[in-house]
Amino acid sequence: MTLYEQWRDLIENQTDASFKDFWTEYSEAETKIYSDLLDNPGEKISAPLKELADKYQVRPVIFMGFLDGINSSLRKGNDFENYGEDSQVELDIDLEKLYYNMLAADADYLYGLPQWEKLLSEEKRQEIVKAYKKSKTVVKGEKIGRNDPCPCGSGKKYKKCCGR
Repeated sequence: MTLYEQWRDLIENQTDASFKDFWTEYSEAETKIYSDLLDNPGEKISAPLKELADKYQVRPVIFMGFLDGINSSLRKGNDFENYGEDSQVELDIDLEKLYYNMLAADADYLYGLPQWEKLLSEEKRQEIVKAYKKSKTVVKGEKIGRNDPCPCGSGKKYKKCCGR
């Protein structure tokens, strides 16, 4: 079983009794890893997965969860689904995309880290927040009038076709 499969299995098989301990372990690990990465923003990470898990003092399966979460914020995504403990991990993080994805994940404990103040200006962070909020806004289409042609393409008036 790959680490990714172990990670998916760990998430999907949480019970009410185990969820709190799991979430505490994962969120503390995630905060620790992100804090370190944001302290060294230009540094590209390249090391075996097991070595990085040991560096951050987390279980390899928890580090795989971190990789699963950060993958969409990397300049070049990885196929983490086939990774094992000896697989080489390459992280080249797009900070703006990472901040946006943290907003989308509603991870205030991550997008509220103090390191962001040095990495992205207040204006840039507000711009990203605005773009995120705009992406969630639902825009209604134009209303179809009773006597307009039906949008289904039948050639009939809306009131005689789909508007019935």
